[in-house]
This record gives sequence, structure tokens and C-alpha cells, in this order.
Amino acid sequence: MALSKLERRHRIKYRIRKIIFGTATKPRLSVFRSNKEIYAQIVDDNLGTTLVSVSSRDKEIGATGSKSDVAKLVGKTIAEKALKSGVEGVAFDRNGFLYHGRVKALADAAREAGLKF
Repeated sequence: MALSKLERRHRIKYRIRKIIFGTATKPRLSVFRSNKEIYAQIVDDNLGTTLVSVSSRDKEIGATGSKSDVAKLVGKTIAEKALKSGVEGVAFDRNGFLYHGRVKALADAAREAGLKF
């Protein structure tokens, strides 16, 4: 029986989440990508709180250009906000998405802006 794309992504997601866990010293950078938008949040799983969040829907991003360009802006912004709040290193959670395209662009931009993972 063939799995749907969503079921396949959920299986991959749970396999990743068994390993990756965000702590206070090294929180988790979770990425979600829809067809139109991209969202990133830094989560402390011990407390169950979101420390920083950014999306392509935010006014400060001003989503213009291609989806990859917007993903780069989101990555840069999440890194800047994280560094301001005292977070330097994160565990990257691609949330079951392939590390390619917009997810990779976001991660590379966050690394360039000074976030370590």
C-alpha cells in the first residue's frame, strides 16, 4: 500500500523528533513550509514554549520576490531575533521536509547570520 505524501512526511517527522529535542541551552529550530508561506520557530521542549518565531507572513519580512528569497529573509530574521534573545546554538528540525530548496535556503541564511547548528 502506497503512502500519501503527508503520511510519508509524518513518518519522517516522527523519526526525526525521536532524536532531536530542544533544551534551554540548545533549543530546537522548527521549520514548516506550506505551498505559499514558510514559518520558523525556536522551541524549548523542556518548558514547551516558543522562544522566537518568524514567518513569511510577518510585516517586517515584506514577502517579495521568489519563495526561496523569502525563505532566506525568514532565516536571517530568525537568527537575528534568536541572537538578541540570547540563543546562539540550535538543533535544526526540518519537520519531515527534504533538506532542499526553501528549507535549505532558510537554514543557510540562518547560519550566515550567526546561528550555530
